[in-house]
Amino acid sequence: MLRTSRRDRFLVARNEIWYYWRRVPKALVGIDIRAPIVRHSLKTDDLAKARAQRDILEKADNELWAAMLLDGNDRAEKLEAYKAAKLLSESIGFSYRPADELALRPIDDIVRRITAIMDTRTPIAVETAVLGGEQIPKIKVSEAFKIYCEEIVADEIAGKSPTQRKQWEKVKRRAIDSFIAVIEDKAMTDITRDDGRAFHKHWLGKVAPKAGGPRKSASMGNRMIGNMRVLYDAYFTHLDEPDRQNPFNGLSFADKFKKTRPPFPLEWVKTQVLRPGALAGMNDEARAVLLTIIETGARPSEICNLTEQVIRLAASVPHILIEPRLDPEDPREIKTTTSVRAVPLVGLALAAMTKFPKGFPRYKEKESSMSSALNKYFRENRLFPTPKHKIYSFRHTFEDRLKEAGIDEELRRILMGHAIDRPKYGSGGSLEWRQAELQKIELPFDPSIV
Repeated sequence: MLRTSRRDRFLVARNEIWYYWRRVPKALVGIDIRAPIVRHSLKTDDLAKARAQRDILEKADNELWAAMLLDGNDRAEKLEAYKAAKLLSESIGFSYRPADELALRPIDDIVRRITAIMDTRTPIAVETAVLGGEQIPKIKVSEAFKIYCEEIVADEIAGKSPTQRKQWEKVKRRAIDSFIAVIEDKAMTDITRDDGRAFHKHWLGKVAPKAGGPRKSASMGNRMIGNMRVLYDAYFTHLDEPDRQNPFNGLSFADKFKKTRPPFPLEWVKTQVLRPGALAGMNDEARAVLLTIIETGARPSEICNLTEQVIRLAASVPHILIEPRLDPEDPREIKTTTSVRAVPLVGLALAAMTKFPKGFPRYKEKESSMSSALNKYFRENRLFPTPKHKIYSFRHTFEDRLKEAGIDEELRRILMGHAIDRPKYGSGGSLEWRQAELQKIELPFDPSIV
């Protein structure tokens, strides 16, 4: 299992033995011969011992990578020098102030600092730190985002698949690119509250256009502001300045109308979608994915990324396991920890998965392409009841079917991968019980549609 908490960063358990597993920073992939991932067996099943060994290896890698970056990376050199000066100054009792800022401090503060370093044996590094000799580097927003991805959250995204990392970065980068286009690629230290307000005003014009033009959602505007807020906090926390005032704080948009997909009417599913011949034009894998989504309520991305290891057709209760892939060579996260679940296969889903017991290689790591293809097929064949419906609407239909059948609320949450708002006790019910409950809503179908 992969330990995702900060305390257990870079730890992976395989066959009950702990491993140190850490991705090499992108900037060093061509330099560190261990790239792309450092793997080292800790030769223990004791988590406490694994953490202690991890700390040693982590420190060694940090120092090694810092040295590699210093060889040809002026940006990294300046950042490390600034952080070192700051820590050194604080270690001997003085808050760090760059020299230009220190010049504006009360004279007694300056005198105390000079007095503290008057001894001729005081190392030059201490003098530099106490008197603010290292200026905070002028790192631009675009460079700060690179640092954020490659250093600050590198351990958090290590478990993502390449496709997931690309999509994650794409969403974050959209806000960065927007800020640069609206304001400029400013140094992080030069971003002001006026810049934050100007960025907010720009998106206000899109969220609430005065001329009645195309309107962006409030949630999109909030993501743009929020991603800049997160980058700013993370960057300065990385520089050991967590208390710096964030120019994006308190800026948001009222999101009164949450956009939700309508469910398919159950009668429409039975008479239109599951009508013999309605899905005949789909390729076999796409059709099987769709039928499994309909009868399990799982997210499309969860179904198309199933592998042979989590498809349990031979079990006494045939089921699928929706869980992260922990293989270092083929990792993949799932949406949340509550999304980890076992879902019995009944009806349509059992018939579809029986045809593909090893999963869907055509759509593995291609969930966006799959969703686009399914949505296009449904539009062209008039299988959507309204233009507002999408393939994801089947998930809403599934929850309605559970609710209308009187299925236990907690079981509904478990099957949907939703959080349960109380302390967790027990396993959530046996697979046999879950299977019996799902059979209550099993859809009738003609075997020819599979």
